[in-house]
Amino acid sequence: MRPHAEIAEVWPRDGRIRVLGRIHGVPAEGTWRLVLTRRSHAGPDLRYDAAVQGDRFESELPVGDLTASELAPVEEWDIHLTDGEVELRAGKHLDDVRGKKRIFVYPEQSTGCLRVRPYYTIKDNLSLECRTGGPA
Repeated sequence: MRPHAEIAEVWPRDGRIRVLGRIHGVPAEGTWRLVLTRRSHAGPDLRYDAAVQGDRFESELPVGDLTASELAPVEEWDIHLTDGEVELRAGKHLDDVRGKKRIFVYPEQSTGCLRVRPYYTIKDNLSLECRTGGPA
């Protein structure tokens, strides 16, 4: 299994998304940050401090930070963990649950006209889906 940030828990509530997990496959030394990269546009990533103890990490982000001046009707943000040298994709790969995209359904949160929901991709990586407009 390639090195990655193994997600243990995702907590979307109160205008924030909190993620907890373990750094898998590389030493968990130094300062780590959670990085969100928007798929549809090159541009600045969003970065948040990650608390690391041993190989465990914890970080959170405010959903209001996901609003951008040029939003498409649907935006997707990929989640990584980095120490500045290594960038690890966040996902849930070490269990035997297949098809997480259809199994793990997280609640949606709203900020202004943006609705934000964490989800697992078909490759079991954690991403965020942002939709503009009113409630679904």
